[in-house]
Amino acid sequence: MARPVVAIVGRPNVGKSTIFNRIIGDRLAIVEDKPGITRDRLYGVAEWNGKPFSVIDTGGIEIDGEDVILKSIRMQAELAIEEADVIVFMCDAKTGVTQSDEEVAQILYRSGKPIIVAVNKVDNMGRSDLIYEFYSFGFGDPIGISGSHGTGIGDLLDAIASNLPELEDDGYDEDVIRVALIGRPNVGKSSLVNAILGEERVIVSDIAGTTRDAIDTPFEKDGQRYVLIDTAGMRKRGKVYETTEKYSVMRAMRAIERADVVLIVINGEEGIIDQDKHIAGYAYEAGKASLFVVNKWDVVDKDDKTMREFERNIRDHFLFMTYAPIVFLSAKTKQRLQKLLPVVQHVSQQHVMRVQTHLLNDVVSDAVAINPPPTDKGRRLRINYVTQVAVKPPTIVVFVNDPELMHFSYERYLENKIRAAFNFEGTPIRIFTRRKSDES
Repeated sequence: MARPVVAIVGRPNVGKSTIFNRIIGDRLAIVEDKPGITRDRLYGVAEWNGKPFSVIDTGGIEIDGEDVILKSIRMQAELAIEEADVIVFMCDAKTGVTQSDEEVAQILYRSGKPIIVAVNKVDNMGRSDLIYEFYSFGFGDPIGISGSHGTGIGDLLDAIASNLPELEDDGYDEDVIRVALIGRPNVGKSSLVNAILGEERVIVSDIAGTTRDAIDTPFEKDGQRYVLIDTAGMRKRGKVYETTEKYSVMRAMRAIERADVVLIVINGEEGIIDQDKHIAGYAYEAGKASLFVVNKWDVVDKDDKTMREFERNIRDHFLFMTYAPIVFLSAKTKQRLQKLLPVVQHVSQQHVMRVQTHLLNDVVSDAVAINPPPTDKGRRLRINYVTQVAVKPPTIVVFVNDPELMHFSYERYLENKIRAAFNFEGTPIRIFTRRKSDES
């Protein structure tokens, strides 16, 4: 199901990015010690009062060309209206209502979307009177907040949660495998969709960025039903000169959220660049089954070592996704194309696999016997019990005497042992450590 989207809009220097970080900061911290992930802080995920939602920070959008502030703000607001279900209109208590604020408000009037006015820099009670000026917009009660101190953020999140629509079901049956194709522009995603389908179902062009929206294409192969979700190419932050490309990233995020399996498409002719790693990080953070598809393999100069060296290069660059299989193919010539869907089906099955509790505990007990946890200031981690609590991705809870004693390196060791025993190929594993008393 696709999460609803919240966009934070407003003129420059009102604190949009600070509030964005306040809302999603905990989620970003979760992946802090995973090596090799780079993040674009344009997009994040949060949850409040049991309601998950995606967040766009329009402060991350650059405009090239005319240096006109109002033009930039207007484009941001219009794009937010197009993508968002709820809009947070950020203003600054210190400066009061400005002409730029009025520009944004005029656009938002026509949106028909829920608008929440958040007045930043209300850092103390002495400034609370400054919010009354912002009633003039006619969007209801402004909410005074402080990005630097964190005050009022709970009230803002309450307002967001109360305006969120319900999660949308895409209507596909449970046995349908949803496959999203992601990658930077011009790696051949649309061509790959056409090759899989055997017909020209998606427009293909040599011009990077032809695909603007995620396009669903259902089909069936060998008795298995699939839906291919083709997405716009993701460009590198700071290199995007067309504002709509930034929102293509948001659409790709929605596609990833809806997917069971994510194909990370890499241009075999050009090789791996940092942006490929950045894009793969989205699929990892979303907990999706994934595989790397190295496209345009037909034009690569090869010898008997080329494929092995390219595979080693992928493993070196994507240290956080060593579990993901790699398929080399050519969408143009359909070389090795027949290998793709069986791998997709396999990783989809791994993504929903459940392991019986007693088997998990046997494996972890053996792992601890082979390599006991190190001591910390004279105290040693004691693992009492292990159980799998969810799938998509497989999620395992380890009950221990003190979660603080679980070092991330030992958690990684346990994950490796679990993978060695049960495979889980193509899917991340989430491991959470809880105190034994939390078990009930």
